[in-house]
Amino acid sequence: MATVPQVKICCIASADEARLAVDAGAHALGLVSAMPSGPGVIDEALIAAIAAQVPPTVHTFLLTCKLSAREIVDQHHRCRTTTLQLVDALPGDELPRLRDALPDVRLVQVIHVTGEASIDEALAAAPWVDALLLDSGNPAAAVKELGGTGRTHDWSVSRRLCRAVDRPVYLAGGLNAGNVAEAIAQVQPHGLDICSGVRRDGRLDEGRLRAFFAAVRGVGPA
Repeated sequence: MATVPQVKICCIASADEARLAVDAGAHALGLVSAMPSGPGVIDEALIAAIAAQVPPTVHTFLLTCKLSAREIVDQHHRCRTTTLQLVDALPGDELPRLRDALPDVRLVQVIHVTGEASIDEALAAAPWVDALLLDSGNPAAAVKELGGTGRTHDWSVSRRLCRAVDRPVYLAGGLNAGNVAEAIAQVQPHGLDICSGVRRDGRLDEGRLRAFFAAVRGVGPA
């Protein structure tokens, strides 16, 4: 029987939402800093305050779109999450520099799955990070889409990517209680990442959380 994937609840907007997600069974929480587009952005002071209250068994992910190692290190020192989620591709040697600067901080590189080239992008990033996260953004858009689109992508590419890399892979992009069982069956990821699929009118919804976790565990609607 396949291992049940870990679940990261993203776009956490308050300490109350953090508690709700943890109580539902979240292994990790996503805290979104300034972005060119998309939902869930909160200020860095609130990110730091929420991260400080989360139980040590739950990872806190700072979503950052900054592109230089120095800027990301400075932001990490302000926010103090356990993990940095890099939602854009860092240029040149910035990713190795970041790895050297923060050897004890978990790094997760987002790969926006737009086609076969995404597999090569993942293979290039994998040696420098602890995990990869597959999302459905469009970094080439006039206003970059770096997450939170609510769209699915081609899971057949994600499946091949998971098998090509030697790092844990999280699957994101348009997941909900109705499609997550199929997503798990097709991609077989280490983890799942969800934002809009467990929200109602922009707020984390306890009923949708319960339905999603039930579907992941295979005891609810799939």
